[in-house]
Amino acid sequence: METAGSSIAEIRAKGSKRAARPLQDWIFDAVVYVLIAVITIVTLYPFLNVLAISFNDSVDTVRGGITIFPREFTLENYKLIFSYTGLITGFKISVLRTVVGTLAGLVSGSMVAYTLARRDFQGRRFVSVFLAITMYVSGGLIPGFILIRNLDLINTFAVYILPGLVSAFNIFVIRSFIDGIPYALQESAKLDGANDFTIYWRVILPLCKPALATVALFLAVGQWNSWFDTYLFNGSNDSLTTLQYELMKVLQSTTTNANNVRGDNMNQLMAQVSPDSVKMAITIVATVPILIVYPFLQKYFVKGMTLGAVKS
Repeated sequence: METAGSSIAEIRAKGSKRAARPLQDWIFDAVVYVLIAVITIVTLYPFLNVLAISFNDSVDTVRGGITIFPREFTLENYKLIFSYTGLITGFKISVLRTVVGTLAGLVSGSMVAYTLARRDFQGRRFVSVFLAITMYVSGGLIPGFILIRNLDLINTFAVYILPGLVSAFNIFVIRSFIDGIPYALQESAKLDGANDFTIYWRVILPLCKPALATVALFLAVGQWNSWFDTYLFNGSNDSLTTLQYELMKVLQSTTTNANNVRGDNMNQLMAQVSPDSVKMAITIVATVPILIVYPFLQKYFVKGMTLGAVKS
């Protein structure tokens, strides 16, 4: 009994020694936590500052010194933005072009990437080089506009989708991921009687979810933030306006009015709204939808990093 009791005491003593952490580990953990806290503050502060200014009174905003909380809370900045009649139409068109453009870009890009990843495709090197050249060389703005005009895409919704349907960068991202998938899976599917489309749809796409999620975020952000194509091709068509284009017009009109007004009229205008406040409110309106979408795609980014870590 004494031997058993002494052995238990020794085990407890060893466990307590292992549980006792050296001072260097505590210092290391403290430094890591401090660095994480600093990085978090540096990352969140600009967004919180923009949010505070967007909800702050215009006259008080001109004074400056706003941090992460509005000093005089108001909704006048957002009331001014949403009072524009074209904003609702622009929001609907922006959502529609984002959804359609993202899905179309994913399907077309993944199909081309799957074709280039096929080892039995004879022209894979030529097509890859051709696509790579398009990443560095373009025809320019004027030839692009002439092409869009000759294709009768001006004042149409298709001008938001067709010109950016295939992106060389997105194709290479998806192709790199497909190259990491064992080719034996495709050969096995062929032996089971699957054709090329079945292999693409039922074998490749399910395994490429992390890459597709990454490309989908690129496409969605690009479609959502785009306004210059609306300015060039659909600026005269109010039914095809986009949210970003309407917000740009709101900001431009507010800034122009502020620059053209002097004296007491300036104080009256600034009492209602200021260009800085409108700019921050526009930033929030344009950013929040993307922030809502991102958490749904984040899990695929984490899964992609995990797959890359264990892949042989």
